[in-house]
Amino acid sequence: MAYRVGFIGAGSMGGALLERMTKGDETIKFAAYDVNSKCLDQLSEFINFDIESSAVSLVENSDIIILAVKPQYCKEVLFDIKESFNENKILVSVIVGLPISFYKNILGDKVKVVRTMPNTPALVGEGMTLVSFDDLIENKEKELILKLFSHVGKIEELNENLMCEVTALTGSSPAYVFMFIEAMADAAVQSGIPRQLAYKLASQAVLGSAKMVLDTGRHPAELKDMVCSPAGTTIEAVVALEREGFRNAVITAMNECTRRAKEIADGI
Repeated sequence: MAYRVGFIGAGSMGGALLERMTKGDETIKFAAYDVNSKCLDQLSEFINFDIESSAVSLVENSDIIILAVKPQYCKEVLFDIKESFNENKILVSVIVGLPISFYKNILGDKVKVVRTMPNTPALVGEGMTLVSFDDLIENKEKELILKLFSHVGKIEELNENLMCEVTALTGSSPAYVFMFIEAMADAAVQSGIPRQLAYKLASQAVLGSAKMVLDTGRHPAELKDMVCSPAGTTIEAVVALEREGFRNAVITAMNECTRRAKEIADGI
């Protein structure tokens, strides 16, 4: 069966997913609708997909619908497309905070729903997507969803009860990493290193360090200790970070992120 995948919303997240998926699988037809038509026009200049005139027409003409709108607009969109849904279509949400039950309460119990939490590194094929499947999703449909998101990076299945918690760990965490890179680069510039070179060096250090954790399977603390020579320069930096509450700041930030994800869901 030839599937048609439609995107409702093609902003930062939706656009990144659409770009990588269209380039990753040319056997599937893609379409998109966004209230910002300029956004779609810009994307269509370098990737191949159909532009739909409305969310309703997109749902009518698609088998898999990827919903990538802001949480505050979600309910309005769902009521708009409700009559166009049936049990043969699959809704895939990339919206933070909202559980599968939320979509079923509006679209109906027989509608198939997949909840995902991707992140923006999807734009360069290095994303991390967590996914929870509705019990109605068949194995072949599950395989297709996993294949689609594999084009944007790594993917892992997760119990839906942990989806809000993982928002802070993968969904929002690129922002923390960008701030860390920026801070390191600022310090380097202060020392006389050119800004663009400082960004490049800091970014590669983060990339390489992350790859060491993934490839070696060793505990991050063990890898940290390997760099910290007795009475050396690195341990001085580590002590300074601890003194300034580095780890506590990260943990507090992630807890606040999780709290807000749950608050968004409760508010909607």
